[in-house]
Amino acid sequence: MHPILRTSIAQVNPIVGDLKGNVARILDAALTHGGESDLIIYPELSVCGYPPDDLVLKPFFVERCQDALEQIIAQSTDIDAALVVSAPEADSAKIYNTAYVVHNGKIIHKVRKKHLPNYGVFDEMRIFAQGDLSGCFEHKGVKVGLMVCEDIWYDDVCSALKKDGAQLLISINASPYEVNKTDTREHHVLKRVEENALPLIYVNQIGGQDEIVFDGASFVMQAQGQIIYKAKNFEEDFETISWHADGNGHLMADTHRIEQDHDRLEIIYAACVIGLRDYVFKNGFKGGIIGLSGGIDSALTAAMAVDALGAMNVRCVMMPTEFTSDMSLEDAQKCADALGVTYETIDVTPALNAYGDMIPDLHGVAHENIQSRARGVTLMALSNLTGHMVLSTGNKSEMAVGYATLYGDMCGGFNPLKDLYKTEVYALSKWRNENKPVIGLGPHGEVIPERIITRPPSAELRADQVDQDSLPEYDVLDDVLRCLIERDMSIEAITRRGHDQEIVSKIWRLLDIAEYKRRQSCPGVKITSRAFGRDRRYPITNKFFNTVAD
Repeated sequence: MHPILRTSIAQVNPIVGDLKGNVARILDAALTHGGESDLIIYPELSVCGYPPDDLVLKPFFVERCQDALEQIIAQSTDIDAALVVSAPEADSAKIYNTAYVVHNGKIIHKVRKKHLPNYGVFDEMRIFAQGDLSGCFEHKGVKVGLMVCEDIWYDDVCSALKKDGAQLLISINASPYEVNKTDTREHHVLKRVEENALPLIYVNQIGGQDEIVFDGASFVMQAQGQIIYKAKNFEEDFETISWHADGNGHLMADTHRIEQDHDRLEIIYAACVIGLRDYVFKNGFKGGIIGLSGGIDSALTAAMAVDALGAMNVRCVMMPTEFTSDMSLEDAQKCADALGVTYETIDVTPALNAYGDMIPDLHGVAHENIQSRARGVTLMALSNLTGHMVLSTGNKSEMAVGYATLYGDMCGGFNPLKDLYKTEVYALSKWRNENKPVIGLGPHGEVIPERIITRPPSAELRADQVDQDSLPEYDVLDDVLRCLIERDMSIEAITRRGHDQEIVSKIWRLLDIAEYKRRQSCPGVKITSRAFGRDRRYPITNKFFNTVAD
């Protein structure tokens, strides 16, 4: 049976502001596949990349975006398929997030995003104006309803398109990844499909943009609610879906390709890898440089870096002092060997001695932090010499309670572990030793020595130091932090979960007073619904804890 409409999902990885490159990506896919498709669908703001943030407030940026759109329109005369692309649009004093349908050298339809997200990492209400409800467009005899990202989360847009006679719904998206987000998306799409009894194509982008990472996972849902196509996670993908009319004139798709579901740890690990890869390479760095301490955080960071950048682009440095154990030296060397990275040892004792000469009676916490800062200065110098980005290795548990040194171990351009709790660091390390991710460039087998995973964690800044000298056990700490950060629970509510009230109060106080450190930390991959950074904006000067604790 000949299809009445062939639609293609172009799950691409745009770069914010790379108008020339993004246009090339769009046209390359269109010129390659245009003969086998009637309608090629790209993600939200595919022309300029998402999120463009305050670039949109520059009038000449929006003008350049429209120039780029005109290039696509001009080239569309050589392409059989119509193209769904998206760019900022200026109209009078307002700027809209607009989706365009381009065919045969002209715009045949456009839709302005109606619902503008203003929560979490989103602040579109500040830069875009709200669009109106739109009607459908007709292509190859099929009436198609088009919407932009957030519009799928509300019932009014789909309902209006249904009333206008839509036979097929399309949603273009730039939906960031976070844990369990795929299930949430599919649930909302299912509601729209059931309300309107129409099939729906959901197109999402992939790739990292600063701390945000997009997972792709585009999909197609039949009018009966079944998902009959799922695209790859964290990889560019392209698929053409043929639509046929049943006896009642309703559209049915004949494609049935669903990528194998991945477990939670694999998805999280892949998010960290693609986020790191795109941040380093999109910003023009040659690779990554890591202070490899023999501890679990730096070991997992090194493994992710090799999977993201390739072993030839990762440099690891051990920087011992008198407090560095032989065990750490052995484990760091073994980890570097397993990963196949460039590895060297630079003793920072001469720098510590120089600080001791400069600052008499250097002792206690000041002496501990000087060690970390000497290492940070060393790594930054190597970064300047080599063009490799320093990768910070602190996890979310440590960043939450301030168990990190400003201008020391917090030095770096990017931190792939930033939104991972310590218990997740352990779980991902064990997972990586047993699995190699699909998008990973590293070796198979054990890449993190077992002893690194099983030994008590320590910063090794003084004799016989372990983390639990000053912190609760990490399973306790992480549960309390999740309650405080992701769930906004009170001390009383957290203690009802079985936690000691004094420990909960201590953790809350540590969380509050470390805010000034987090403001100065480098970006890192967002995994949870409340990552430090764009997701969580707390005042540094803040006495609310004192009010509650009194």
